[in-house]
Amino acid sequence: MQNGEVMSPQDSKALGDEAMKDHKAPCQNQGCTEPTAPPLPPPSPPSAGPPEYPRPRLIFHTQLAHGSPTGRIHGFTNVKELYAKIAEVFNISPSEILFCTLNSHKVDMQKLLGGQIGLEDFIFAHVRGETKEVEVTKTEDALGLTITDNGAGYAFIKRIKEGSTIDRLKAVCVGDHIEAINDQSIVGCRHYEVAKMLKEQPRDLPFTLRLVEPKKAFDMIGMRTKAPKSNEGKLVNGRETLRLRSKGAATVQEVQSEFEEQATRKVDDLLESYMGIRDLELATTIVEAGKDKKNPDDFAEALDSVLGDFAFPDVFLFDVWGAIGDVKNGRI
Repeated sequence: MQNGEVMSPQDSKALGDEAMKDHKAPCQNQGCTEPTAPPLPPPSPPSAGPPEYPRPRLIFHTQLAHGSPTGRIHGFTNVKELYAKIAEVFNISPSEILFCTLNSHKVDMQKLLGGQIGLEDFIFAHVRGETKEVEVTKTEDALGLTITDNGAGYAFIKRIKEGSTIDRLKAVCVGDHIEAINDQSIVGCRHYEVAKMLKEQPRDLPFTLRLVEPKKAFDMIGMRTKAPKSNEGKLVNGRETLRLRSKGAATVQEVQSEFEEQATRKVDDLLESYMGIRDLELATTIVEAGKDKKNPDDFAEALDSVLGDFAFPDVFLFDVWGAIGDVKNGRI
């Protein structure tokens, strides 16, 4: 090609084809192969059923009962985790929380948080206040105390029987955490263990209770509340509740039926009569174990599988079985 000569499109294509042929020839002579793209992965199998959508987070509002800003908590599955979430919001230790009430900042045992929280409930946390020591002398077999616990190692007083030994000691109040008996710490003990220790204290021999009262707001100072018996054990309202379990994950479930609510109250009364304790979560678990059973032997076996640690006496089991049957058959 001479200088200044313009190449035609046909000549350009021919030259390009010849150049490509010259470029490929050495590789072909050496037995090479052209690189190829990697094979595509096999298609994913179709998913079975409709796609899963995460359940929306359940968010609850909370305050410290003696006064605080409002916090928001979520993501707990049991009472210990609930206390940890509340403590995190208010920058306190979980061990500061004695118990929680629902929809009331007062030390109201009818509003006590048990094993269920209504999805619209507002949670008030009662924290440690002043410590006090009281000397007690049993003048009769029963002290007149009903004990419950917060599910995280603190037993406290849920009821004081009018006219009883404890009722005459005005320093002892409903809501007081029992921290020690005769300088023996009972932190970490379940309420039935504490009730047993108190029951075993000898008559006419003084012993000391170390109590921690919940911190009070100014408008609560001087109150010495007693839980009235008529509505004791009333469950939370609402169509759905968050059921907290000591073992296993929390579940959202329908509020108890009228039968389950009545039977739970009756069993809670029997727990107080036989063991000096009240515990709605425990009573609910007992009712769940017995409501579908056909005879007391099956009921006792089912109860032993979930609550064997309590070692309930046979007479208590028969009374509970009878109470559940009375409610089921409309005799109560």
